[in-house]
Amino acid sequence: MDDAIREQLEAMKAEHRRLDEEIAALSAEPMFDQLEIARLKRRKLQLKDHIQLLLDRNTPDIIA
Repeated sequence: MDDAIREQLEAMKAEHRRLDEEIAALSAEPMFDQLEIARLKRRKLQLKDHIQLLLDRNTPDIIA
């Protein structure tokens, strides 16, 4: 895998973890903003999909 792609994946994984922590922190508040949490969850899911897409593109096909 190319170093640039590896760095991009690591950056996206770090952002994914950060979003997870931010969602947990907002959910713990007594009066949390549901729209903000929904937006963060949507962004987190987009990141997860993009990470998986990059991994799939860079994994060689194995013909059995």
